[in-house]
Amino acid sequence: MSETTSRPIKRALVSVYHKEGLEVLAQAFVKAGTAVVSTGSTAQALASYGVDVTSAEQVTGFPECLDGRVKTLHPRIHAGILADMTNADHVAQLKNLEVEPFDAVIVNLYPFADTVRSGAGEADIIEKIDIGGPSMVRASAKNAATVAVITDPADYALLAERVDNGEGFTLEERRYLAAKAFAHTAAYDSTIIEWASKQWTKPESMGEKSDFATYSRTWDKAAVLRYGENSHQNASLYVDPLTSGDFAHAEQLGGKPMSYNNYVDADSAWRSVWDFPEQIAVAVVKHSNPCGLAIGDTVAQAHKKAHACDPMSAYGGVIAANTTVSLEMAQNVKPIFTEVIVAPDYESEALELLQTKKNLRILKVPVSPVSHPQIRQIDGGLLVQDMDIFQSEGDNPTNWTLVAGEAADEQTLADLQFAWRAVRSVKSNAILIAHDGATVGIGMGQVNRVDSSHLAVDRANTLADGANRTQGAVAASDAFFPFADGMKILTDAGVKAIVHPGGSIRDEEVFQAAQEAGITMYVTGTRHFFH
Repeated sequence: MSETTSRPIKRALVSVYHKEGLEVLAQAFVKAGTAVVSTGSTAQALASYGVDVTSAEQVTGFPECLDGRVKTLHPRIHAGILADMTNADHVAQLKNLEVEPFDAVIVNLYPFADTVRSGAGEADIIEKIDIGGPSMVRASAKNAATVAVITDPADYALLAERVDNGEGFTLEERRYLAAKAFAHTAAYDSTIIEWASKQWTKPESMGEKSDFATYSRTWDKAAVLRYGENSHQNASLYVDPLTSGDFAHAEQLGGKPMSYNNYVDADSAWRSVWDFPEQIAVAVVKHSNPCGLAIGDTVAQAHKKAHACDPMSAYGGVIAANTTVSLEMAQNVKPIFTEVIVAPDYESEALELLQTKKNLRILKVPVSPVSHPQIRQIDGGLLVQDMDIFQSEGDNPTNWTLVAGEAADEQTLADLQFAWRAVRSVKSNAILIAHDGATVGIGMGQVNRVDSSHLAVDRANTLADGANRTQGAVAASDAFFPFADGMKILTDAGVKAIVHPGGSIRDEEVFQAAQEAGITMYVTGTRHFFH
């Protein structure tokens, strides 16, 4: 270490909410004879380990007050933190003020996120908004020239070592610790912003509703993944600190560790089945696109129908269910090579059977997805949008407009409604053919709607052992037909009813072609692009 930048730790300020690991520091402080200033319960804990503690009150000459809201917010504390001891003027001022400097500040903050997740009331949550802690952290991080700041208990052992051997930290090390501390307080504040922006929205008395001019969110690192989409890419999983029980916090009940691609595909499948919250639904997903999606009277029936859509693509796919996986469904899944299965729960016998597949990743997610802003990074910025959750009036079949043919009967309308919800999961351009509450042909990700229509028909009728699955089926398109050609591919294949957004300058041309084909056609006025 460089003798010119290392600073021994002779005096430390310790104020932590979480006391785990303090004994390691206490032993080093006692052995090195370090002067320690501390607050409240932290001082009591250190004293119990034999540390001769000076209370913050003794330093400030002012008692803790306002139920502990004010403890360390005092010049005798902050001057000792912020004085740059390489600055002769600062040194002289401290001497005149009779303030002693700190060489290290050890702080961790009130558990704001834990309190929110616990379901506590607003008053209790507000009391866990730390004020003094972040002030001390930011002050000591700003003064990395002479102060070492520790916010991560994982660094206690290193701090104890440097206290014990008298070396302290180099300037380079102190700067790293300061950067880490700034990240810690920024994440803490972002968590508060996330909560407050949902709870304390702009009142009508202040004008039109609007978002903040800045977008601040934070996520906690939960796992380092083996690699990203490809083996040369690094990847990690981060989770929302204010939530629990959701997909990112899934409990893994069996199988290999989750990969980046597993998370992407399983999240797509999980969201797909919850597009049908009132029904039992199962999705089979590959590369973020459904290769089968169905509803049924039982979860086993729904899975059987979903798998039948495209058994070839289901190989190595992801399965999601929005209800408890039964033994019957598990028995049907077992022979199929599957990467991940995700569900709210599993019957005990079903789980036991699935766990015999050593590589199958089994996820339990008790909480259904909730609406949240969707974020996509672009070069130099972010795009943020509302989640597409069928919030438009056009998603309600009672608001659809019949533009060709006879009004659909009850069963056909039910299939059209299923197809309209199911097509939301399909990458654009999307054409989805359905029958009896199940997909039978899906055309996705094409650069024109004609190719998507061809693909949907081909998949419907080449993956079904010679059966004609388009005859008498219904179809949904995620956006309008710009010409009648794509629609004609579907009607020529025997599709009897189509639902799509409408809105093309050639709508009347498309409607007339549907009328001539003798099919039923509805428009929604709403589209569901998914890029």
